[in-house]
Amino acid sequence: MALLEIKELSASVSGKRILDGVSLTVSRGQVHAIMGPNGSGKTSLANVLMGSPKYVVEGGSVRFLSEDLLALSTDQRARKGIFLAFQNPVEISGLSFVSFLKRSAEARGAKRFGVSEFRSLLEKQFNALSLPREFASRDVNHGFSGGEKKRSEAAQLAVLNPKLAVLDEIDSGLDVDTLKTTAREIRRWQKKSKAGLLVMTHYQRLLKYLPADFVHVMRAGKIVESGGPALARRIDREGYGQAQATSLRTVESGDSGGNYASLLKQKKRGLGEVSISLKS
Repeated sequence: MALLEIKELSASVSGKRILDGVSLTVSRGQVHAIMGPNGSGKTSLANVLMGSPKYVVEGGSVRFLSEDLLALSTDQRARKGIFLAFQNPVEISGLSFVSFLKRSAEARGAKRFGVSEFRSLLEKQFNALSLPREFASRDVNHGFSGGEKKRSEAAQLAVLNPKLAVLDEIDSGLDVDTLKTTAREIRRWQKKSKAGLLVMTHYQRLLKYLPADFVHVMRAGKIVESGGPALARRIDREGYGQAQATSLRTVESGDSGGNYASLLKQKKRGLGEVSISLKS
């Protein structure tokens, strides 16, 4: 059973179409990277999946574990096991990080934690991500640098242990060493949990340490090309000019997100890496 099924999803914000027929399927344990230039729709897709009221869904469907995701509120989606790491995490004054995350974990159905027990759990994640332990007592993201905010998102991910994590430019603002540490910790968690990952990024560098099973290129609110890791390396060399801004079509009749379903079948047949440019 697919973890996430997106079919012909279209959405707008302030009357402007920003997603235009996106189809994608993510199975348990898979890592999908969505790459694309600024304004291509990556962040919009992440926000629509999480239920931001800023966006209006105009068509298509999204199912999470066979349930209609679009019928759920944002908090219901989070309780079901979807996590979004924000591109620009906000500061929340007056709410300590440890209190915020403890209550979030318990709302997700985790056991009731004692304060000291939970603090130890959180500090373990902070240590793994090279975050100062005292940050756990500070207000959420208050006074954190951009890189510290991204690492705190990774700590939240590990503690909340979702079924599907959407990472919106988790690599933004990280230096090379911190990028390696953060990506490898996320990868360690993902391999252990068998969660699905949907990773939005501009750059192939993140995928060196957080390898993707499938890479998709977005332009103008569409997925215009899909492939394996070689596609990300090609984009790193050549830029996004090779990805044609064309509309998504189903490669195999009856397959949701048939572009990479076809790739998966070819991979299983031992045909190596291929990419598919999606013609209208």
